[in-house]
Amino acid sequence: MKRFTLIIAAMAVAISCCGQKNSKTKTLVAYFSATGVTERVANSIATATNATLYRITPEQPYTAADLDWTNKQSRSSVEMADRNSRPAIVANLENADQYDVIYIGFPIWWYTYPTIINTFLDTYKFEGKTLIPFATSGGSSINKSMTDFRLQYPNIKWRDGRLFNNSTDKDIKDWVKSNQK
Repeated sequence: MKRFTLIIAAMAVAISCCGQKNSKTKTLVAYFSATGVTERVANSIATATNATLYRITPEQPYTAADLDWTNKQSRSSVEMADRNSRPAIVANLENADQYDVIYIGFPIWWYTYPTIINTFLDTYKFEGKTLIPFATSGGSSINKSMTDFRLQYPNIKWRDGRLFNNSTDKDIKDWVKSNQK
């Protein structure tokens, strides 16, 4: 009986330790939102994952004129024409290395992610971490972003991303749940 009790106790400790390991996973939802659309999705993901929410903030905020994609001289057009562009950000994310899983959100610009996302990724060096992109767009897919991410940052563990347009909180929560497996 004593031996049986010890085996049960050892199993309980093992199960408890495994559960604690999973609960120690730290999740970050980092996002850039020029007009507030991506921010809504980021808030839903952060709520569903009980994650830290972090807004990627440009040092110089984007104006409506900066975002005019029909003007080839607008700030966003100039940045996107140069894939080496790294718009300055307010770099105030503390202890970035503590996060195991990072959801990274952005609007699709010129069929891919904005160059400010490169600034964020270059600043915080997430090599070996799991990153899960999510995006918003009026008509483009997230596919080119996924290809570009994997080419630009091969040492990051990329999971397939998701585009959210007119998505409900339930759609977002279902997607988050599928990524937690």
